Amino acid sequence: MPTNKGSNDLIVVPDSPAISGLIFRRFRGEADYPAMVTVVNESNKADQIDHTESVKDIAATYRHLVDCDPHEDMIFAEMKGDVIGFGRVWWIRKSDGARSYVHFALLLPGWRGKGIRRAMLRHNGHRLQKIAADHPKGEPRFFETWAADTETDWESLLVAEGYKPVRYTFEMVRPNLENIPDLPLPEGVEVRAAKPEHYRKIWAAAGEAFQDHWGASEWRDERFKEWQEKSYFNPELFQVAWDGDEVAGMVLNYISEKENSEYNRKRGYTEEISVRRPWRRKGLARALIARSFKVLKEHGMTEAALAVDAENVSGALKLYENMGFRTVKRHTTYRKPLD
Repeated sequence: MPTNKGSNDLIVVPDSPAISGLIFRRFRGEADYPAMVTVVNESNKADQIDHTESVKDIAATYRHLVDCDPHEDMIFAEMKGDVIGFGRVWWIRKSDGARSYVHFALLLPGWRGKGIRRAMLRHNGHRLQKIAADHPKGEPRFFETWAADTETDWESLLVAEGYKPVRYTFEMVRPNLENIPDLPLPEGVEVRAAKPEHYRKIWAAAGEAFQDHWGASEWRDERFKEWQEKSYFNPELFQVAWDGDEVAGMVLNYISEKENSEYNRKRGYTEEISVRRPWRRKGLARALIARSFKVLKEHGMTEAALAVDAENVSGALKLYENMGFRTVKRHTTYRKPLD
């Protein structure tokens, strides 16, 4: 088993493969962000994940973690001083009372298939069991992670370790922004520009609407702060519908210029599509999506994308298909009983 007795942040990983120069260590703060970005982006290229990470967005996420101490809940794999992978664990109290113990382990493609990632996965499990030992046992508890259908290395590890698929999410793209339908808003509802004094109310309304979704949990205040610090946060693109002083629904559109440059495309995202209960079944979501297409087109985009729960009880998948979106990738949520 590799060791590094000179390092006071060494992590001993019993399942580690015997590879000369390999060590596992703890998180070292902001100094690790550039290496984390490299691991994410190189992994995404190999796994055909169209997402490009940045130091700014990593920093925004790690400034606002909840139910996670990165100095205790992360693991880094190093080969002769260079970071080749990292993982993190945290836990979530679901709105239905269940607790999910969530984790991931990323590894540069050239080091896969050598037992390193499996060792990191098992380390994550041990850490989560230690965390769960302090939590009540009279409620459902499970390990949880996810994988795209193109992440074959990670999926094969999960299946071998006893994880089973429990839910699917579809990544969808509308390949053009032509033939946009002209759809009216429901009577009494209007779209207003999103101003800073509105952000909290908009966020709270979205959090309320999403409580009806599978796997829902409380939208924590740290997520609200993180949302505003992301590089793609652009309220100018938001389509927020108001009925008097109440937020009725929204589409919080955004554009990632970095990804568009990386993948040579002009894509905008129609995300956080939500309508609060009193305003559902009135055509509001459809009207806001159509307005979103127009806004994205005005900003030079030629396509739109979103993600949707394949079994969404509101019929969102059918709605998006009717609005011109087509599924391009499937993501799977995997779980394994913790107890």
